[in-house]
Amino acid sequence: MAKIGAIILAAGESSRLGKPKQLIELQCKTLLRHVVDAVTEVHCSPTVVVIGIHQAELRNELHATEVVVLENKNWRRGIGTSIRAGVQYLLDNKANVDGVILLVCDQPFVNANTIRKLVRLRESTQKSIVASSYAGTLGVPALFDRSLFPELLSLGDEAGAKSVILKNRARVAEFGFPQGEIDIDTRDDWKKLTQAGHPARDD
Repeated sequence: MAKIGAIILAAGESSRLGKPKQLIELQCKTLLRHVVDAVTEVHCSPTVVVIGIHQAELRNELHATEVVVLENKNWRRGIGTSIRAGVQYLLDNKANVDGVILLVCDQPFVNANTIRKLVRLRESTQKSIVASSYAGTLGVPALFDRSLFPELLSLGDEAGAKSVILKNRARVAEFGFPQGEIDIDTRDDWKKLTQAGHPARDD
């Protein structure tokens, strides 16, 4: 079995929401713990959580977990800085990692089964990238083979992983995940989700 790590991008300011989206709760669990628990259940190792602002609160939320908490001092410059920081950590400390799953905190429909399906699709297709397909595009959560680490490290400060996915389209296996388009960026997004009830698990 391939050894797959995870990088959870949790460094953002959540300016449109007005409070740290990583720490808002759905069904008595923060969005951050929701995704951390999902990758833990699938035994992704290591799991690196990249943080920036709200450090004390996020570290406190993660104190009972076994994740690696990695500070990105350049988080204000864009998501690309967090991706680079996480990948560099893996290269510097985990030479035996065969690939990594990139995740964000604000996709509430992501769960352990979502991650299992990404890993199984990689195993069955042997593609270098397995990307989630939703809203007419490809994005995260996405699994990248170690051979893509140099490209992830070359991302611009404001560039996300989608640019690497689209640039290597022939190397991508698509994972149909229509619920991936649902994220929480504003108070209205949060209200709609809580009024509808927490999303059902895709088990």
